[in-house]
Amino acid sequence: MHDPRVLIDMGDEAVRRLARRGHSLDLSSLESLWAQRNQSIRTADELRAESKRIAQDVQRTAKAGGDISALKDTARKLKEQIREVEAEQEQVQEELTRFLLSIPNLPSDEAPDGDSEEFAVEQRRIGSPPDFPFEPKDHVDLGESMGILDFGRATKLSGPRFSVLRGVGAAVERALVALFLDLHTRRHGYVEHSVPFLVTRKTMTGTGQLPKFEEDLFRTGTADRDLFLIPTAEVPLTNLYAEEIIAPAELPVAMTALTPCFRSEAGSYGRDTRGLIRQHQFSKVEMVRICAAEDSRAEMEKMVGHAEACLKALDLAYRVVTLAAGDTGFSARLTYDIEVWLPSQRTYREISSVSDFGTFQGRRAGIRTRDAGGKTAPAATVNGSGLPIGRTLAALLEQHQQADGSVLLPDSLVKYLGFRRIEADGTPSEA
Repeated sequence: MHDPRVLIDMGDEAVRRLARRGHSLDLSSLESLWAQRNQSIRTADELRAESKRIAQDVQRTAKAGGDISALKDTARKLKEQIREVEAEQEQVQEELTRFLLSIPNLPSDEAPDGDSEEFAVEQRRIGSPPDFPFEPKDHVDLGESMGILDFGRATKLSGPRFSVLRGVGAAVERALVALFLDLHTRRHGYVEHSVPFLVTRKTMTGTGQLPKFEEDLFRTGTADRDLFLIPTAEVPLTNLYAEEIIAPAELPVAMTALTPCFRSEAGSYGRDTRGLIRQHQFSKVEMVRICAAEDSRAEMEKMVGHAEACLKALDLAYRVVTLAAGDTGFSARLTYDIEVWLPSQRTYREISSVSDFGTFQGRRAGIRTRDAGGKTAPAATVNGSGLPIGRTLAALLEQHQQADGSVLLPDSLVKYLGFRRIEADGTPSEA
């Protein structure tokens, strides 16, 4: 969430920057709400001061034996006025908060212009896409022919866009989780957490999923409890520090977690609905870093390297791109997408997003630290996928498939699995 004073001081510059991401900032409405809020505060303060003065007059007059009836009547009227002004102040503050919650983060000047993936700017490519001497299968056909993926029975259980992993498929999923968590905790310095998968509306609001993206969320509840299934571990991990002050010496806070993620994908209109690419439920290892505002850009670069390390460990070809301002997520000011090569589609597809949120989430969630002068200041947050298990499995099957229908696994997984190859019939083999 924004500090309204910053947006008002920026004026037309704030309007220009938000227009780059397709948001039309109504600056006059913001200024009006801010002025109303400030005026109501001043009026309430003046009335309280007058009420205090009258109360003192009542005491003095009473001690002197004078008539206090008129003064008491004035005091009563003042209290009524104070209640009215406080109610007005609360209403204006609620309107201002709703207004501010609807405004996305200001995009970084580093983000290129544009509003879709077509305008993303490639930063680098790592690894060479495999050049098969045969027509490669996509991961759906490959996994189902092996018997390690079962989308039909998943649909029977839950409807479309769910999956069942069987036998070696489930074992590889477990091995990927172990590899990623080991990399992040043993090499990259993250602390692993196990967090709730159901969170409150306030928690969802703290990281920016609410109120704007409610249609993308799965909502549940019981009795008077209103809860949401998390779309990513970013939500509970970041909000662990909501309404807290983190000492500068404790920064950066680096956290990771494996959780299921639940997304309705409202508005996707059938895109990538085949296979493991875009599902309603999927597992993901997430990374979150909380730091001082001036360090968030450097922390973002560090996190990108951590996500890349996962793909390098799996010998997967990928590239890194900077998203255009209009294609950047609501809470982010700058985002790198890491895209893995999918041979069946003959293109790179997003497998991880790493975003610098600046102090946007810190303000919304009340996460603070102290500046050099000891004053409290909003903390910055950085978030990234490290990595989604289903998409990684899809890329692994497709990039490492063999002409005989088997899949040769990278060395990094062998120590977790005890075998090197998934044969065409779905059985493990050390060959």
